[in-house]
Amino acid sequence: MELQTLLLLTLALGAGAIAKGATGLGLPLIALPLLAASVGLQQAIGVIMIPIILSNVYQVWTYRDARALPGLAFLPRFLLGGAVGIVLGTWALDSLPERMLEMGLGAMLLSYVALRLARPEFALSAVIARRMSAPVGLAAGTLMGATGIAAPIGVTFIHALGLERRASVLAVSVMFLGFASVQFPALIFAGIYQPEWVWQGLFACLPIMLFMPVGDWLGRRASPKLFDRLILVFLCVAGIGMALGF
Repeated sequence: MELQTLLLLTLALGAGAIAKGATGLGLPLIALPLLAASVGLQQAIGVIMIPIILSNVYQVWTYRDARALPGLAFLPRFLLGGAVGIVLGTWALDSLPERMLEMGLGAMLLSYVALRLARPEFALSAVIARRMSAPVGLAAGTLMGATGIAAPIGVTFIHALGLERRASVLAVSVMFLGFASVQFPALIFAGIYQPEWVWQGLFACLPIMLFMPVGDWLGRRASPKLFDRLILVFLCVAGIGMALGF
């Protein structure tokens, strides 16, 4: 990987790590579109696999006490559906044209931004969440397997539950950890994952280790709305760029 790409990876992951530390999401949302524009979608997904797994292990451990908070009963069915979706999405990543997937990812990012702007206070009941958890998990897993990003479906669903911040961060982190733990071996089994991506992924962990605690510190003190707005602005720009092929 060229020096320019390494610098871009460092900046993108650093920004994503701050957002993730503050809100529980932002790592693949911010880093993957930038990296995909530079090295292609398949390599971008492969490189951030290790950082996604390790950062969410850290996040799940940090917020482990939140597992006793209400509203998390949907997670087992959600994760099971997501595991099936990851397999389907990985097949799409290996079989469909990369440009088609990049355009789809851009469209998904823009749809996510539109939904967040249109219905910022939308909330689902616990009963509906349990009923919808498996099919929504399937859809989110399929999206992550194909594009590397589950947030337009998974995070939207979790945020719509109206959970307390710590429970929301834990749920999002468990989702990403569970999905990535299935996607990593699926990429290897499909013959997509390349050995050199391991070292690039380990390098990518450095800015995350440095900046995730910063994001956590900021998230405990600053308004979550500020981070949401910054993330939405970036996603809008990245979505337009990927959809139009910039």
